[in-house]
Amino acid sequence: MSNFVIYTNVIVERSLHPDWLSNAYVIADRPGGTAIFVDSGAPLEPLFEAVERHRLHVTHLLTTHADHDHIAGDAEITARYGVPIVKGDLQTGGLSIEALPTPGHKDDHLAFVVNGKLCCTGDVLFKDAVGGGDFAQIRSSVMDVLMQLPDELRVLPGHTDETTIGREREHNPFVRVWSGVDPDGTERVRVGGEEATLVVWSPDYDGKGKAWVRFDDGRDAIIGGSRVERTEG
Repeated sequence: MSNFVIYTNVIVERSLHPDWLSNAYVIADRPGGTAIFVDSGAPLEPLFEAVERHRLHVTHLLTTHADHDHIAGDAEITARYGVPIVKGDLQTGGLSIEALPTPGHKDDHLAFVVNGKLCCTGDVLFKDAVGGGDFAQIRSSVMDVLMQLPDELRVLPGHTDETTIGREREHNPFVRVWSGVDPDGTERVRVGGEEATLVVWSPDYDGKGKAWVRFDDGRDAIIGGSRVERTEG
């Protein structure tokens, strides 16, 4: 018989990089219990201090994807705690972690659901936005994977503010169009000299905007707002 126990009230500590706006997290099952790091592209000293303050035993480092702003501190964490880097399901202490394949931004991108209470979504789902990358894969990862999770699930994204699945279902401009709640936009724009239609505009996590554009040849793309030449508004 397994002695594995899931603790529902997990501890979450976050650090945010001042330039990259990338998050790194420590998640623990309870004070004095077991902890994991998720991503490492933020100042780590606040998280090391949190480990000491909560008297935690760190067992693993999980990475959502291998962009530099999410793995910059991997070597420091693994050296400090002597822990392995994990890309998959995990049970450790009172933490039960399911790794959900969510390709699009990167082929090996994963989202991690922890104890059925929160989801680390990396660079696929943000507050009010989604990640850039392969359009069809991003749409599938968001709608067929993440939007199938419970509304009350906390979302810990790879950049800036925490949100919930339900909040994004209701307010995220991409999700609202993909789910048929809002119509496609019709504003005409230019992207890199090509004519296109602006289907969705989002403020994105960095305030510079994120756009879904449809080129006149039928291609869909999710791109940074700075690439979009708008003439309206």
